[in-house]
Amino acid sequence: MATPEELSDFLAGVERRAFKQAQFAVRDEDAALDIVQEAMIKLATNYADRPAPELPLLFTRILQNATHDHFRRQKVRSTWVSLLSSFGKDDDEDADPLETLEALEGTEQAESAADKVERGQVVGIIEEEISRLPARQREAFLLRYWEDFDVAETAAAMGCSEGSVKTHCSRATHALARALRARGIEL
Repeated sequence: MATPEELSDFLAGVERRAFKQAQFAVRDEDAALDIVQEAMIKLATNYADRPAPELPLLFTRILQNATHDHFRRQKVRSTWVSLLSSFGKDDDEDADPLETLEALEGTEQAESAADKVERGQVVGIIEEEISRLPARQREAFLLRYWEDFDVAETAAAMGCSEGSVKTHCSRATHALARALRARGIEL
């Protein structure tokens, strides 16, 4: 059983990554915040009695389910709004879906302003290219390389086979490498 301190530390450590993952999926900052909050509350309410090592996989599954629930609710709402508003215009179509990541703590003093701007631009381009990946490739890529899950954990979280995870990750990394090289970025 996870102690309250372990649960709190886990949630504090995962919140930024969970927010970015939700933001990649829904492309709306406010909705992403709501999804992460909902997932954290469900984990704390329903699974606080689980051992600490089980929390990452449980939270990932809860976050995915909360994201899917968001899309289901959005689909229902958009159907009713379309019917009732005579196809009104959406003002948020031109909104930028992603923000640039902030500089990593502890490295700001070592960088010049130009280095910070360049790094911010590269991170923005990488995020943009990640957001263009197909949903399953993006999910596998983020779980494997961002959340640092192994293949078995990723397969369990995604509900697919380990071979599918490897295929999705391979395709995602090749697509990202191609896209970044086309934009003049060599990593």
